[in-house]
Amino acid sequence: MPIKSYGLICPISKACEILTPRWTIPILTEMSYNGYTKFSDLKRILGNISPAILSKRLSEMEQIGLVERIEDKARNTVDYLPTEKAKALVPILDSLAEWTQKHIDAELAVCSYDLSQLMWYLRQMIVVDELPRRRVVVRMNFTDEEGPFPIYWLVYEPQSCFVEACVDVPSFDVDLYIETTKLSFGAIFYGRSSVAREVEEGRMFLSGDKVLERTIDRWMPKSALASVEGTLQLAAAE
Repeated sequence: MPIKSYGLICPISKACEILTPRWTIPILTEMSYNGYTKFSDLKRILGNISPAILSKRLSEMEQIGLVERIEDKARNTVDYLPTEKAKALVPILDSLAEWTQKHIDAELAVCSYDLSQLMWYLRQMIVVDELPRRRVVVRMNFTDEEGPFPIYWLVYEPQSCFVEACVDVPSFDVDLYIETTKLSFGAIFYGRSSVAREVEEGRMFLSGDKVLERTIDRWMPKSALASVEGTLQLAAAE
C-alpha cells in the first residue's frame, strides 16, 4: 500500500507509518483480543467503519503481512487471521491500553464512543450465572445518547448462555430500570468509577428488582482493564 513517509529513519516513526492509517489498530484489536475474523463481524463490532474502508484496510494489512486471508470455497467463507507479525504487537497494544487508563483523563477516554458497540460486548459478557434462574429484563436509558437508539433492553432467558441486547420494546415486564449517561456507564465499564459512586453522584438511577439492583456489580461486566492499578477516575459531579 502507498505509505506517506515521515522522511525519518527512526524505527518508531516507521511503525507509525504502517500502523496509523485510520482503523488499522482497532481492526487488529478486535482480531487479536476478541477473535473476530470475518468481514461481517468486524463491520458489526467496529460500528462506524464503512464497508469500503474496511475492505481497503484489510487488503492493505494483508499486503504488509499483518493478516492472512483464508478462503474456504467449500463453505463459501473468508476469514482474516492475524499473522505472527500482528500477534507480536499484542504486548504493545496492552501497554497502550494501560497507558490510556493511567494517563488519559476519564472525561476524554470515554466521552465519545459507539453505544451499539458497547452493548454488543455487554450481551456476551454479562455474568449469567449471577442472574436469577428466570427471565430477566433490564431497560437501560442513556440520557446523553444523540443517536437514534438511546434505550436498550437486555433480555436473559435461563436456557440461554448469553443475553440479548435489543432496541425494540420486548413484550415482557421490565425487572430493572437503569438511567445513566454514556460517560457514566463507560467510566464504570473501564474501572474509572463504580455503580455506587455514580448513583451517589446522581449520574445513575436504578429502580426495580432489589436483588438485581443489589447484585449489579456481580452480573454487570467490566473491562479487563478496569483492574489496572492507577487508573484515572472520573471527576466528581459539579
